[in-house]
This record gives sequence, C-alpha cells and structure tokens, in this order.
Amino acid sequence: MVAELMAYPLSVVCWVLGVTQSGFHAWRGRGPSRRELERDCLRTEIRKVFDEQRGRYGAPRIYRVLCERSGYSGSLNRIQSLMRAMGLRAKAGKKFQVTTDSAHALPVAPNLLGQDFSCDTRPASTSHAKAPDQVWLSDITYLWTREGWLYVCAVLDLFTRRIVGWAMAEHMTRQLVLNALQMADKVRKPAPGLIFHSDRGSQYASYEVRAWLTGRAMRQSMSGTGNCYDNAPMESYWHSLKVEETQGQDFATRAEATHCVFAYIEGWYNTTRMHSSLGYQSPAQFERDCHAKSIKAANDEQTAILGNTSQPARLQKRAA
Repeated sequence: MVAELMAYPLSVVCWVLGVTQSGFHAWRGRGPSRRELERDCLRTEIRKVFDEQRGRYGAPRIYRVLCERSGYSGSLNRIQSLMRAMGLRAKAGKKFQVTTDSAHALPVAPNLLGQDFSCDTRPASTSHAKAPDQVWLSDITYLWTREGWLYVCAVLDLFTRRIVGWAMAEHMTRQLVLNALQMADKVRKPAPGLIFHSDRGSQYASYEVRAWLTGRAMRQSMSGTGNCYDNAPMESYWHSLKVEETQGQDFATRAEATHCVFAYIEGWYNTTRMHSSLGYQSPAQFERDCHAKSIKAANDEQTAILGNTSQPARLQKRAA
C-alpha cells in the first residue's frame, strides 16, 4: 500500500480501491482492533511457552499449558493456526537403528504382555498394569560422542510412564542392565510378581540378569524377534529423548552426554513433560494423584467399615 501511495495520487488509489479519502484516513489513524490485540497477546504467550520448552511442545501441549497457566478458553484449532502462521513446529524425529543382539543361544522368556500396554484400574479389567510398579519395560539405546559410543539402559514403569531406573556406560553389557535394575529396585521396592519386559538381547537373556530377577520374584517377559511394537512405550520414550534432547548435539565426551541424559530424565521427562497417555500430566504429577486417590479410597473404606461396625450398637440402643 505504501509503494502505491508513493507512485500515484491518493485520490487515484482510493478510486481504484473503491473507498473514500476520508475513510482511508480514518482507517490509517485507527488503532488495532480488540481481536487483533488478543491475537498479538496470544502469539506472545505461544512463543513464550514454545521457547521455554525448547521447541519440544507442539500445539496440543502448548494448548494445555495455556489453559492451565493463563486460563485460555479458546480452541486448539486457533493455537494450531497461529503456530502455522508463526512458523513454529515441534522438533521432528528420524528413524533410529535397532541395537538388539538376539542371535544367541541363551534362554528366551515368553512374551507375557502380548502388546497389551493398557493400564485399566478396574478390578474386572485384564490389564497387566493396574497400579505403579506392576509392569516395568526396559531397552538399551546408544549416543555418539567424540570419545565413542555411550550406551543407555532405562527402566520405564508402564502405569506412570516414569523412568524408575537408568544406567550409562561405554560398553553394552549385562552389567549395564543390572545397574539400571538395581537402581529401580532400590528406589521403588516393588512387590513380588512384577513383570519385567524387554527385547531378546543377550544382555537381558544373560544368566546374571535372569538370576537377579528370579531372586526378587520378578517375572521376565521378552518381545518377539525384531518386533518394535512388542515394546512400543519404550520405543516411544527413546524417540522422545532423542528428538527433544540429544538429536543434533555434538557431544565432546561421554561425560557430557551422560549429564545431558540425566538432566533430561530427572529434570524434564519425569517431573515436567506432559504425556497424552496420562491426561497431559507429568509422570511425577500423575503418580502424586494416584497416591492421593489411593489414600482417599483407603480412608473411605475405613470409614465405611467403622460405620457398619457401629450400626448394630445403634440398633440395640434404639431397641432398649
């Protein structure tokens, strides 16, 4: 518009556009509309959340943050449209190679889960995970550093999606798995009968790991050969770690990569990151809510028991 005004008289431009000169001056002197001001404010909030989360959140999670933090009452579609216009997209991933070495003669455990990763708490449900620490998933991945590979083993609680144990080393051995398991066992202290599910890698099938699990009354379960869907939540976690944190980073040392993974697990994934499968709560918040609900249920049950116990006494008193 400015270029045309400089090239032609204002009267000609207004005539072409079909507006009056007074109308043009009124438009030019008018401030932004209320809707435009709201849109600018929303853009600022979106950018703030996007930058805070280092580009890890897409529109659905940013929408949740704005609803909780700012009382946003608009639609998700509006957030998506504004993010597209602003050129904001959550970090995207790429396919990573499989590290499993299943070409061994060690014993292989049956697949106890059968791709059933549901977490239904109803008594009649057939879910394997009805509460925390009933099903643990595990896998090993690797990160490149200028010193060489760093191998990461993690143990994920299926019900809360929390990483309950982890270990890192420069070699992929059975001790790496044992270190992650020992951390999880020490922190969580699960009851007997927990299902520990992994792939068929030689580290998980080793005598030492099998003996450790048996000694703690844990049931071992293994995926089918080369089937990533048999351990889908664990694969999803690795995807999140690499897309949201390590992808594109040039680690000078294994120590640098170790610190990065530690910060992601304990400083972000477990405590802050929203999970769609948890109703857009973090694992820590979801776990706290589960604990509060279990306490309330126990108190309600105790109250009901006390009420039933005192009822005969009241009836006797009325009869007297």
